[in-house]
Amino acid sequence: MIKLKNTLRSTVQLTHDGRIVKQYHGKDAFQRFTREVKVLKHLENKGCEFVPRLLEADSAMRQIITTNCGMKVEYIASSRSKRVFKELENYGVRHEDQNSRNIIYRPTDGRFCIIDFEYAERIPVRARASRN
Repeated sequence: MIKLKNTLRSTVQLTHDGRIVKQYHGKDAFQRFTREVKVLKHLENKGCEFVPRLLEADSAMRQIITTNCGMKVEYIASSRSKRVFKELENYGVRHEDQNSRNIIYRPTDGRFCIIDFEYAERIPVRARASRN
């Protein structure tokens, strides 16, 4: 496995077959693990296609395995970043760590994707006005 991130809060690794393994550490690790699992399941149920898919979740190890959405973004314009995070709100989720490090690029379709939902919050989805 290739270590992508190793901090006091989590370790993230890329497996040989392209999956992402994230293990939570430190303060509130179980709560952050639980929140990310719930949010990823919610987004999958809502059909959100620009986030990783949850493949496995192990609460005893505080570890998730997800699909890999792409590669690290070296630069993204602030206005573009804001649009990507705003689009997520259409699925009833607000990302509470709206930093460019949580946006990755999927080269297969040129899509910016969002990762790292351990601080995300579910929000009500506003009804869209009908067009006549």
